[in-house]
Amino acid sequence: MLPSHPHERSSPTVSVTELAISLHVDCENEWPSHKHTLVVCFPQSLVTWDANVKTPTVVDRLEVLVLVDNVTDNLSSNPAGVTTEWTFLRSSGRMQMMCGKAFCCAHHGLSLLLTAHVGFVRHSILFDAGPEAAGFLRNAAVLGADLSAVEAVVLSHGHWDHAGGLLAAIQAITSGGRNKVDCFMHPDMFAQRGVRLADKSVGEFEPVPGVDTLKAAGAAVHITREPALIAEGAFFVSGEIPRVTAYETGMPGQVRKSEPDGNWVPDEWLQDERFVAVNVKGKGLMIFTACSHAGVINVLRHAKETFPGIPLYGVMGGLHLSGATEKIIPQTIADLRFFDLKLVAAGHCTGWRAINALAIAMGDALVPSAVGKRYVL
Repeated sequence: MLPSHPHERSSPTVSVTELAISLHVDCENEWPSHKHTLVVCFPQSLVTWDANVKTPTVVDRLEVLVLVDNVTDNLSSNPAGVTTEWTFLRSSGRMQMMCGKAFCCAHHGLSLLLTAHVGFVRHSILFDAGPEAAGFLRNAAVLGADLSAVEAVVLSHGHWDHAGGLLAAIQAITSGGRNKVDCFMHPDMFAQRGVRLADKSVGEFEPVPGVDTLKAAGAAVHITREPALIAEGAFFVSGEIPRVTAYETGMPGQVRKSEPDGNWVPDEWLQDERFVAVNVKGKGLMIFTACSHAGVINVLRHAKETFPGIPLYGVMGGLHLSGATEKIIPQTIADLRFFDLKLVAAGHCTGWRAINALAIAMGDALVPSAVGKRYVL
């Protein structure tokens, strides 16, 4: 059963010992020096999911850590607020020597650790978990990612390169002392999928872990087609994305097994895909779209229509403008200009042709994603 509206239940009683508090004090200064930082991470009992709340909480700061992405890039320059993996590892003392075992591994997939700061309160969610357990766990360990602080996991859509590490991620989160972690999913994610190949055969995809398997690992699974606010309203999870543009037509060639006959049927629209949005103070909405099978223009239009009073600041994730969808690169970039985005952190399945075109069209607004990179907004 889904959690009730917070105004329909009494507030939970939480003792001081139930709060995970990290207090960093500069002993050379007296409270309340600005150098003192108090970070409060709420236990699971304070994590709410409320589809009735319409406006996301304004967060003071948003941190994005790329746990999994297709590329690694530690040499290109970056604007203020964006740090490469190597720079972070050196400054944090996590890398004593330049060697392969000290770095993350790139992999075809995506996983983002999103941390929103509201005053002294910190909320973290995991957006996708990459294609397999070993790479996800290795990269999280290399980067020192605090998975125990994750309050919820959001799976963007039912594809192996986003869900392959899901089970391991949930186990890692709950092994840190959290009994359960909320996992938000769409009912269509569990279909057996594949892609129709040139010889008419089907290349099957590894399926998303089933509900019972996820529950056994410690997930509190919420399955819905509707939008919701999670983690005390810091993160908005969209519902199904309306398909409006004429040229964004899903994933060409995708099929799924129908029930009960088991025949392969067309499944190009991927109605289960959702995005996550965060309202950052002084900037606006930062949109996270893992693969943009719905079309990045459709994603941004839906975000703008859902929150017409909040400007769009940026978009991050895979734009899926590679392979069969390369033909829509010109139209996509032409329409992107209308949103006046300040940040385009394209990665994963975007493709090198689209990245090059975006660099020409967007200039310094393009800051491509790479594994181990950190964005602070």
